Amino acid sequence: MRFAEINDTTIRYRVSGDLRGPAVIFSNSLGTDLTIWDDVVERLPAGYAMIGYDKRGHGLSAMPTAPITIQDHAADLIALADHLGLASFVICGVSVGGMIAQAVAARVPERVQGLVLCNTGAKIGPPQIWNDRIAAIEEHGLAPMADAVMQRWFTPPFHQASPARLAGYRAMLTRTPAAGYVATCCAIRDSDLTETTSEIDIPTLCIAGEGDLATPPALVRSLAALIRGATCHEIPACGHIPSVEQPEVCATLISRFLAATEEHDFAKQPGEVATAKGMATRRKVLGDSHVDRALAQATPLDQTFQSFITAGAWGGVWSGRHFSLRERSIVTLGLLAAMGQDDELEMHLRATLNTGATPDDVAELMMHVAVYAGVPRANHALKIAKRVFAQTGEGGVHDA
Repeated sequence: MRFAEINDTTIRYRVSGDLRGPAVIFSNSLGTDLTIWDDVVERLPAGYAMIGYDKRGHGLSAMPTAPITIQDHAADLIALADHLGLASFVICGVSVGGMIAQAVAARVPERVQGLVLCNTGAKIGPPQIWNDRIAAIEEHGLAPMADAVMQRWFTPPFHQASPARLAGYRAMLTRTPAAGYVATCCAIRDSDLTETTSEIDIPTLCIAGEGDLATPPALVRSLAALIRGATCHEIPACGHIPSVEQPEVCATLISRFLAATEEHDFAKQPGEVATAKGMATRRKVLGDSHVDRALAQATPLDQTFQSFITAGAWGGVWSGRHFSLRERSIVTLGLLAAMGQDDELEMHLRATLNTGATPDDVAELMMHVAVYAGVPRANHALKIAKRVFAQTGEGGVHDA
C-alpha cells in the first residue's frame, strides 16, 4: 500500500506488474476504490506497469478540503503520473473515472497513448438527478440508497449468483465518506466534456454494459461517436461495472486494445519505432554503460549487426508482453547456461537487478539446467554466477 501527497491531498495508489513496462492507469467509479479493477489486472498480459489509485474522497485517499471538479480529479491523475515518473500512459476509466480520463486526454494529449472508457459519457445525467441524490445523502447518508445503487451497478443474475460479493460491494459503497461522494456528485453534475472530448484524437475503446441502468449503452455509443476513430463494444449480461461483473471479457477487450495501440504506434514509423523500443529495452536490461560501450566500439563491420539486434532481438523478443522482464531474463539465463554461452551468460547475470531476477531464481534455474542439460553445464554456470554475484553484490548490479 502506497501513499503520495498529490496536489496537497494524500492519495492512496498501487503499482503492480512490470514497473519497467508501458503504464496503464485505472480510474474508478463513484463510490468505489481501486480494488474494482483487481479481477481485470490479474488477467492482463505481463509486461505492463499497472497503476490503481483512490480518487480524493474515496477509499483510503484524503477528503477534499474544498469543492472539486472533474478537472481537479484530472489534475490529480496527471500529478500521480508525474510522481511515478510516467512520461506516457494508457488510461482505463469507468463512469466518473471515464470522465476523468477524457479530461486528462484533453489536457495532455501528448502523454496519453490510449483511452479505455467504460460505462461513461461526456456528460452523465441532468443536474436535477444529481441535486436530488446530493440532498438525500446530506439528509440520510449513503446507506438508504445502497440497494438502489446495487441495482444500477449489477444485473439481476449477478445479484442471484453472487450474494457475498454483492454484500462486499454494498459495504464498499456505504463506507465511502459521504462528503467525498457528494463532492464527486457535484463534479459530475457540473461537467459537460462534449466540446473538449470531440477534439480527442487518441486511440479509444468505449465499453458499455448491456444492462447498465446508470450509463446505458446508448450514452456510451454517443460518446464513441464524438471521438475520432473510437470503437464501441457492448458486453452482454453486464451492468455498470464490467471489471467486476464480467472481468474476463473486460480484460480480453483491454488486452486487445493495448496490443492494437502498440501496433498503431508501430504502423506510423515501423523502423524507427522498433529501433527506439529496442534501444529502450536494451538499456533497461543491460544498463546504459554496457550499451554505450557496445555502440562506441561498433565499426562498419558490425554496425548492421548492432542495428539488427536492437530492432529485432530487443525491440521484438525482449519487448514482448507475454513474459514479464524477470521471466524473460530467467528463460534467457537457462538457455545460455544450457548452451555453454559463457560470455552472454555473464552479461545477463550482471543484468539481473535490472530485470528483477534474483540469485534464488538462478539457483532454482540451475537445477533445471542440471536435469535437462547436464550436471557439468549447471556446475560450470553456477561457478560463473558465484563469481558475478561476488563482484556485484547479491542481486546483481544497477548497471552492467
